[in-house]
Amino acid sequence: MVHNGVDDPRIATSDGHRPIKSHTVEDYVSTQEKIESIFAEVVRRNPGEKEFHQAVREVLESVVPVLDKHPEYAEAKIIERICEPERQIIFRVPWEDDRGEVHINRGFRVEFNSALGPYKGGLRFHPSVYLGIVKFLGFEQLFKNALTGMPIGGGKGGSDFDPKGRSDREVMRFCQSFMTELYRHIGEYTDVPAGDIGVGSREIGYLFGQYKRITNRYESGVLTGKGLSYGGAQVRREATGYGTVFFAEEMLKVTGDSLEGKRVVVSGSGNVAIYAIEKVHQLGGTVIACSDSSGYVHDEQGIDLELLKEIKEVRRGRIEEYAQTRQHATFVPHRSVWEVPCQVALPCATQNEIDASDAATMVANGCTLVVEGANMPTTPKAIRIFSEAGVRFAPGKAANAGGVAASALEMQQNATRDSWSFAYSEQKLREIMQNIHTRCYATAEEYGMPGNYVAGANIDGFRAVADAMLAQGLI
Repeated sequence: MVHNGVDDPRIATSDGHRPIKSHTVEDYVSTQEKIESIFAEVVRRNPGEKEFHQAVREVLESVVPVLDKHPEYAEAKIIERICEPERQIIFRVPWEDDRGEVHINRGFRVEFNSALGPYKGGLRFHPSVYLGIVKFLGFEQLFKNALTGMPIGGGKGGSDFDPKGRSDREVMRFCQSFMTELYRHIGEYTDVPAGDIGVGSREIGYLFGQYKRITNRYESGVLTGKGLSYGGAQVRREATGYGTVFFAEEMLKVTGDSLEGKRVVVSGSGNVAIYAIEKVHQLGGTVIACSDSSGYVHDEQGIDLELLKEIKEVRRGRIEEYAQTRQHATFVPHRSVWEVPCQVALPCATQNEIDASDAATMVANGCTLVVEGANMPTTPKAIRIFSEAGVRFAPGKAANAGGVAASALEMQQNATRDSWSFAYSEQKLREIMQNIHTRCYATAEEYGMPGNYVAGANIDGFRAVADAMLAQGLI
């Protein structure tokens, strides 16, 4: 772990926190030993959940100077309490396919922390989903939601069900079975799920219909990501991708730069990637490659967004079809999209997709900015390589917070029975992402780590949650 606040006294901040005191080496070692002890206990209590361990370690490494500054956090066991979810729900999901065969999947909802508001976070339907994945996502979501400044806590859920290749009626039957258990744990003042990988407007519609059927309540605020015809919000579909690019834009502004003329690579070709590509093109950059689990396409003329949307959103096809239609594009199977040289990288696919080897290749190829559109897509070793090479890096808990920010805006509109225009909603989203950038940047500076967006995001999010927990007593 690296601690940058040793022997670095500071003045009191405007939020009323006591000033950072000058620390001895003994103070720092003691705090670091406490952190290591807490992490060891997290690993012991949550065996085999490597993604959760990784997410916890990243945050703990950042908060050493915060604990030095605020001994009351340690005294109240804030970290130990934050690392333990308030509630973990696991349930059986039986459903029947079109041939009449019965299948059994497993459903999850981890309600991590409600200090700032009702639990808020998406549902992921993917074969890789297990408790450790859901806990890592819920832990990340907690701090991401805190950074938005909106009154929402952190949670996450999903199932190991794979919607790929399933008919609409099979997906409907699965969603109805899933909601038959989940409904008893959610509500607009309790827990508000949304979509994630494998859960789009189709799935949200089926889930909402079943919730309404069971409860006999038209409770619009119980789910976000709904269709516009029944309580959904403008820009919600675009928000995560747009927000990621807005954050990248703010990072470039700090150095007097912009996306204009930049070569950009985006991993993935789902909802987040598609709308990240759209916003990059609107801001003057050129996305030259994107991917799916089968490989990547490289198009030096710039990704044809309408064709990509047709393949992925309408046909639900594979990225290979893009190259089959656009003759000058190349499809490269089973290879990493990060071998394509670019100046800006937007990982928008899944966790740990950029490893140390990818990072080294990206640095050698001239990449100068990496902004995470997915949740934790970069391994710790890769982040270290970027840091040592001077590549500016933004973590997903800050850069991809646009999705949940727009969800909170959808909750606002549902609560007031209001509906905002696309332009107004996009402007609200841009302002939230600008504010998140400002908070992360300023917090990193405050703690003597200028330009370290990982530290800035972790510390600012942690302080917001910790202060709320202290104010509410032993919860």
